[in-house]
Amino acid sequence: MTEYFKLQYIMTMRKLSEGSHPIVGYLLALFISFLFVCISMLLLSHKSIYAPYIYATISLLFTLKLSEIRRNDFLKFCFGNKQYRKVRLLENFIVVLPFLIFLVYKNYFYLSIILVVTSSFIALFSFKASYNITIPTPFYKKPFEFTVGFRNTFFMFFIAYGFAIIAVKVDNFNFGVFALGVIILTILGYYLKPENEYFVWSFGCTPIKFLFMKIKTALFFSFCLCLPVISLLSVFYFEHIAVLLACTFLGFLYITTFILAKYSAYPEEIGVLQMVIFALGFFPPLLIVVIPLFASQSINKLKDLLK
Repeated sequence: MTEYFKLQYIMTMRKLSEGSHPIVGYLLALFISFLFVCISMLLLSHKSIYAPYIYATISLLFTLKLSEIRRNDFLKFCFGNKQYRKVRLLENFIVVLPFLIFLVYKNYFYLSIILVVTSSFIALFSFKASYNITIPTPFYKKPFEFTVGFRNTFFMFFIAYGFAIIAVKVDNFNFGVFALGVIILTILGYYLKPENEYFVWSFGCTPIKFLFMKIKTALFFSFCLCLPVISLLSVFYFEHIAVLLACTFLGFLYITTFILAKYSAYPEEIGVLQMVIFALGFFPPLLIVVIPLFASQSINKLKDLLK
């Protein structure tokens, strides 16, 4: 069991290093840890009573990926049922431990206990990554990111819309903006995986036209998904309409940036380097540099497929 966790650590550091010097991986790990600390302190310092529950739920979402049925069948084959349970319990505990530390630090002791119990309970089960149920979508078949992504994450929009309603009910505009952020983050996840090169080549246009089409489609469908939250907040917080529009515009800029980041690494998946550069864009003035950089790299990556 010890060797298994050592192997996981080595694989993680190699992925962070991406073939460069190991020190790069350690520096990126420190940077990611710093971001996690900042986000944790910001979220747990939020005035909303729902913030700690959202924080704990986020930690549990990370454990769900570890419960994928094929992965767990492989672990059972390697370790046997008894040792497998120990591995899964320890895996889930390691994942929630950073979140647990901050919850205890902020004196959310009961929530910390619930988090440990729930993560342990999840470790006892395996879940299928996909089901044969076809969920209708309001999107065309051509922009596959939204067709596939919406079917896998449709429940996130019910959660986000629920957050928006709660924000109005408790009179908390900031929580409503957070609901908008949940939608934006969900949409960003649609562009993590690169499509087959054939599906890019089949467009038969220049790289600039291809990127423009991808961004235009993404922004239009993103607006459709964000519209219920924007409309609700506009009605009840019209005095904050400028802030709401600014946050929406910034979210669309991040979607644009992430699409360009995806194709800057194409045909490979988005790497740690692209993610770090994208994270720099969370300081909005740097988007003036980040967007042209990703755009230039994307055009260079696509020009062999699209002429």
